[in-house]
Amino acid sequence: MSDGMMSKAATMEIPINSNGVSGTLNEDESLEQDLQQVMVSGPNLNETSIVSGGYGGTTEGIIPTSSLKGSMSQQSSHPSLTSEELSRGLAVEKFDLVKKWGINTYKCTKQLISERFGRGSRTVDLELETQIELLRDTKRKYEGVLQLARALTAHFYSLVQTQRALGDAFSDLSQKSPELQEEFGYNAETQKLLCKNGETLLGAVNFFVSSINTLINKTMEDTLMTVKQYETARLEYDAYRADLEELSLGPRDAATLCRIEIAQQNFQTHRGKYEKLRGDVTIKLRFLQENKVKVMHKQLLLFHNAISSYFAGNQQQLEASLQQFNIKLSSAASDKPSWLEEQ
Repeated sequence: MSDGMMSKAATMEIPINSNGVSGTLNEDESLEQDLQQVMVSGPNLNETSIVSGGYGGTTEGIIPTSSLKGSMSQQSSHPSLTSEELSRGLAVEKFDLVKKWGINTYKCTKQLISERFGRGSRTVDLELETQIELLRDTKRKYEGVLQLARALTAHFYSLVQTQRALGDAFSDLSQKSPELQEEFGYNAETQKLLCKNGETLLGAVNFFVSSINTLINKTMEDTLMTVKQYETARLEYDAYRADLEELSLGPRDAATLCRIEIAQQNFQTHRGKYEKLRGDVTIKLRFLQENKVKVMHKQLLLFHNAISSYFAGNQQQLEASLQQFNIKLSSAASDKPSWLEEQ
């Protein structure tokens, strides 16, 4: 491969160290996981699609078998073709697809093993990979917050239900105990008020949980799906780059020159795919960061105002917090906690 072509790359190629470790992945475990991914993404000619793109199972490599059936039906309309010829044609078509998948999988597996054991190099965009790792770490931490917030909701819901039952018990005793009617009465009112404020607080916490869940499992996950496609494209790009470099070092006879030309075309194709996905990831990471800040600013403000108002006994401020964020509650007087059961 010419120096001019490689100098245009926006990323850098770094050799993997001699012990085969790049980053923080354990060598044996990560290699086994990646090899399993390679094997799992193989074609299944008996299912509804045939994977011709190979490694990573991206949608660009999926060819519906309906197209094969369509071509077969078109051929069957030709009266001069026998069933044996039709079967042979379909078999050849399937074989070509499997062959393409096998070649791509072999090259990617070879590149993956070379990277793990320090016999090859990989393309690295240090800034982008740092941002990706930061996103994965942020997602893990937000998942911890989500788990704790859900636990808080469950525990506080139990408390509210207990307060409601206690208030009903006090109210009943107030009617049946004339000598303690007043004492039971104001305790019943207190529990009912606490229950009402607790329902309001639960509405705020529930809204907080719902918004964080959406941020994690939809917005962040969507970006990470694009990251996975980018990482697969990076591996394919390096695999075909290594293949081109290996051919360029060999003899320059007619057959080799033909293979180099084909390798050059494949390299350019995968290079374009890699650069496109790298751009997509960069854009999604930027928009995700902006959206995350906007969402968390609103949710953290709501959470703080609702919690502090509740424990300060400020009912008006608590209700104002929910009105500020347009949160509507079910009737607090209802025995059925429908808004919570809908979780």
